[in-house]
Amino acid sequence: MAEIDVILRSGTEAIIPEEVSHEIIQGAVAQSAVLSIFRRLPNMASNKYKMPVLDMLPMAYFVNGDTGQKKTTKMAWKNKYIIAEEIAVIVPIPEAVLDDARDSGYDIWSEVTPRVQESFGKVIDNAIMFDVQKPSTWRDGLVKSAIAAGNVVTSTGDIFIDLFGEDGLEAKVENSGFIPNGAISSVQMRGKLRGVRDDNKNPIFMKSMSDGNTTYALDGMPMSFLVNGAWDTTKAHMIMGDMSQAVYSIRQDMTVKLLTEAVIQDTDGSIIYNLAQQDMVALRFVMRLGWELPNPINALSPNEATRFPFAVYVPQATPAPANLSLDEGNTLESPYKSMTKDELKALLDEQGIQYTTSMTKDELIALLEV
Repeated sequence: MAEIDVILRSGTEAIIPEEVSHEIIQGAVAQSAVLSIFRRLPNMASNKYKMPVLDMLPMAYFVNGDTGQKKTTKMAWKNKYIIAEEIAVIVPIPEAVLDDARDSGYDIWSEVTPRVQESFGKVIDNAIMFDVQKPSTWRDGLVKSAIAAGNVVTSTGDIFIDLFGEDGLEAKVENSGFIPNGAISSVQMRGKLRGVRDDNKNPIFMKSMSDGNTTYALDGMPMSFLVNGAWDTTKAHMIMGDMSQAVYSIRQDMTVKLLTEAVIQDTDGSIIYNLAQQDMVALRFVMRLGWELPNPINALSPNEATRFPFAVYVPQATPAPANLSLDEGNTLESPYKSMTKDELKALLDEQGIQYTTSMTKDELIALLEV
């Protein structure tokens, strides 16, 4: 049975303040990383948006002598489509809880709304980058498409070479005929970039360690670090590319409707909440959008199968722990035993596995061998 969450009194204690307290500290609302970087097209007039994409380049010729004939050439286009899909969520809440919050000077919905927007951003980023819960009408995500085109670099431990070497991440995009102008990454990647130093021990990817507004840049390209929970560290460290090549269009901006007498059902048809009968209200949030990556032909890379304006930096495959029997009562020692605690922690970070700094070496190894 699918789970439908409801805001109960126990879940709203933080926003029904004590008499003495009248402040709520909200964290920064993490919007969709891809929508903030990709190019937005005009809003869609229907659920399908057609884009003619250049598919064949013209060819020029030298004219042989004063009377030589001028040859003809041709160009060709093909259509790609943005299909709008709906994202929706319903948030039920008991009227008593809503009244208590309102009486204390707080509008609970003004607190719920930005959290829902954050959730929408996570769903969108997950679908576009990692194909998580991707609608069937949408194209493959950035990571899958980049790997299919061969635009993938596996971590070797030398981040600088991995990113900027002759066959590094940036070169992968350039060899496809595009100039990368941005990168999206996990928050964990910030620590890895801080650790890359020049011969004078100065950080390569940061202008200043003491500047409160420090920005991370890769060869002049701005970086975005996801904080909405969408990034999957087991699949990728970073996505780099020409952000102007990815486009999206909105069919319907986010709309909010207050429901007071609706019946909320589970996917199997069973009634979860009867708002009128249970003295509840609910907010229904809905938006519709679609995206596409035209990937037009260019002079450097005419083959669409190997041409892609993005490249992905992926982690190393984790070695399988050795636990093979040698003889009765003896087993091979784990390969992690020879690693230091710092090396184990770095490997756990790379795989996105949570740990605490107080853990022993054996406890860290146990996390890797699960």
